[in-house]
Amino acid sequence: MPPIFALVDCNNFYASCERVFNPKLHGQPIVVLSNNDGCVVARSNEAKALGIGMGVPEFQIRPVLRAHQVQVFSSNYTLYGDMSQRVMETLDPFSPELEIYSIDEAFLSLSGFSSWNLTEHGQVIRATVKRWTGLPVSVGIAETKTLAKIANRVAKRTPDTGGVFDLLACSDREAVLSRVAVEEVWGIGRNHARVLNQHGITTALQLREVDDQWIRKRMGVVGLRLVLELRGISCLDLEQCPAPKQSLTCSRAFGKLMSTLAEMEEAVSVYTSRVAEKLRRERLAATVLTVCLTTNEFKDGPQYSNTLTRTLPTVTDNTADLIGSAIQSIQAIYRGGYHYKKAGVMLTGLVPASQIQADLFDEHNRRKSNRLMSALDAVNDRWGAGTLHYASSGFTRSWKTQFHHRSPAYTTDWNSLPIVTA
Repeated sequence: MPPIFALVDCNNFYASCERVFNPKLHGQPIVVLSNNDGCVVARSNEAKALGIGMGVPEFQIRPVLRAHQVQVFSSNYTLYGDMSQRVMETLDPFSPELEIYSIDEAFLSLSGFSSWNLTEHGQVIRATVKRWTGLPVSVGIAETKTLAKIANRVAKRTPDTGGVFDLLACSDREAVLSRVAVEEVWGIGRNHARVLNQHGITTALQLREVDDQWIRKRMGVVGLRLVLELRGISCLDLEQCPAPKQSLTCSRAFGKLMSTLAEMEEAVSVYTSRVAEKLRRERLAATVLTVCLTTNEFKDGPQYSNTLTRTLPTVTDNTADLIGSAIQSIQAIYRGGYHYKKAGVMLTGLVPASQIQADLFDEHNRRKSNRLMSALDAVNDRWGAGTLHYASSGFTRSWKTQFHHRSPAYTTDWNSLPIVTA
């Protein structure tokens, strides 16, 4: 049967999550800021209408925020992650095949639904997600994933679609594609868009009509697949089993500039603990660890940055092992006399934890170590991240990332449950 895809995309996801538990925010402009309340990472439609751009530093638009009473929130990834999971669980019954594409997007296979009124089915999906999660979504339907992306864009930007657009039922597909700039086509990055524009290809319709050999010469087989997708030939299947991760990273800007080695060791220990938890959650182990640090290039004063990569003595997912190597690394690259803004820890050379080959000279009791890590993760999952942690991670953490406008974790913390009064 011919493939049919629906792309379900949450509208202004972070801003919409903030509105779910605070109805007073409906109709008001909202921006969500990055770590340390630095830059704008999400905007409501009302904020977009004020000309607030994505990625702009908060201090640059502070007068605009005050003049228009824009509601400002620090990023709350605990809340957003849980709301995302609720959306995906709501979508699951609507299709036997579901691909979670990002935190706020999912592809559904509607193959076998061709006899249905797909627009009505999309409206049911949209209404159900809204009723069960409080979040608005848009639905785009087409015979390829690339066209479903374009259909979703139309659904989101055209009010009279009611949030659902079925490109299969569209009588003038060429007109739709002619209104989509080539840089807005899924998979077209900045460099490719510049090359295409230089050759007079500025819309999705023009890209669809290019010669196969010409596009393959300039964009390779990936570009050819994209063009075929625009022609209605499906080349991209649903990815229901994500490929194993190649790396895991925890990198943060500090809440204040740091200058001492003790502070850097503490921060690196915290970041290593977090990335180790991710590692075990993915049931992987690492063979290579990288630590980096950098000063703030936007401030006056001496600048310094460095990175150190080392192969671990044994393949491991143990937090203590990883912290030990990370601290050795930060000690090696730290230099006094600088004010540091950011550090990070990355694990690479990842292998399945079930396939770890024991080292003949390994003196650790790995079975006991695994039980300890399981207990550590269980306690932190039950009582909150960081409930149990290694002493090297410190306690006061004056350097920690700042969130001055963060909303409560309404869905994951009993103490943050909304209070309703009659």
